[in-house]
Amino acid sequence: MNFDFSDEQEEIRRQARRFLTENRGARRAVLDGESTHDAKLWAAIVEMGWTATAIAEEYGGLGLGYLELCVLAEEFGATLLPVPFMSSVLQASEAIKLTDDAVQAGEWLPLLAAGELVATVAFAEGQAGKSWSDRPLAMVVDGRLSGIKIPVADGLMADIAVVSACSEEDGDGFGWWLVRLTQAGVSRQPEDAVDRLRKHARIEFDDVMAIRLGAPGTGADMARRLMNVVAVLTAFEQLGGAEAALAMAVDYTKTRHAFGRVVASYQAVKHRLADVYVKNQLARSHAYFGAWALSHQSNELSLAAAGARLAAIDAFNFAAEECVELHGGIGFTWEGDAQLFYRRARLLAANIGGRPRWSRQLIEALVENQAPSQ
Repeated sequence: MNFDFSDEQEEIRRQARRFLTENRGARRAVLDGESTHDAKLWAAIVEMGWTATAIAEEYGGLGLGYLELCVLAEEFGATLLPVPFMSSVLQASEAIKLTDDAVQAGEWLPLLAAGELVATVAFAEGQAGKSWSDRPLAMVVDGRLSGIKIPVADGLMADIAVVSACSEEDGDGFGWWLVRLTQAGVSRQPEDAVDRLRKHARIEFDDVMAIRLGAPGTGADMARRLMNVVAVLTAFEQLGGAEAALAMAVDYTKTRHAFGRVVASYQAVKHRLADVYVKNQLARSHAYFGAWALSHQSNELSLAAAGARLAAIDAFNFAAEECVELHGGIGFTWEGDAQLFYRRARLLAANIGGRPRWSRQLIEALVENQAPSQ
């Protein structure tokens, strides 16, 4: 097995890192303003073709794969730029691809690849402990959707959403539906979240037209498959954030003085930074295994996704906490950037289910993959 990225993929990383780093100022513009995202920056991202990365050429995409998405997710995670890349590219586009609905894929994927539309997923309904694969409350009757989804990432700016809902055809299960958010009967309100850079919304659907994605009653199975994909991609986003938090902490402690010495020279500080580094490297190992399993559609994907998810939660949470602490008083201020990584770490730790949900999946996958005793 070769878990490393190719030279071409590393070149994508270098280009993405250079571009995204140069545009970090967009964070403060959105954070201190009223806009939902940086439209100019998003237009530049679309022009570079990143929205088309893993979409097949027959649908207007570049025909690349999951490894390229992993590279981009890590670089976006390191910069926290206020654009809907995670919602539209890493979640909604992947959801539409996963349904194997050629008709709807041909209708919507070219628009998403070209950046003409922004998409999101609307599965959560504000119920603690429920995951995307649980039966939702939203209902579809005669192709018309009614219900509430909360919170929906980038829901204020998205043009379309992949929504989970039940219908009579689904029996005891549920299905996925594609809904235009610009039609009458859809109302959107801002929803406060711990992360102020990734805007969230409460979306109410009042008898609005919905288009089925995939076969009736398959929503839970498709959700579990999508969660494995998103878990690996999110692990790379978390890894990027953890590495950026570590770099911030190292840079700051090298310049901050206390009791006549550079803070980084104290052994206790060195140990804390070393602990962050170790957790980051462990998360990287799991993330790379997840990327390999995802790109090869391995039978070990469920195991690899759970491991990547859990290791990345630990690494980003720990790195963000230590970054705030090692910045001293400035780490807790609105003007400092350390708190931005702390907020994102908390958001991503709860997104697509937290530690308990993925711990259960890890245990189940380990039991399933265990060789039978002789």
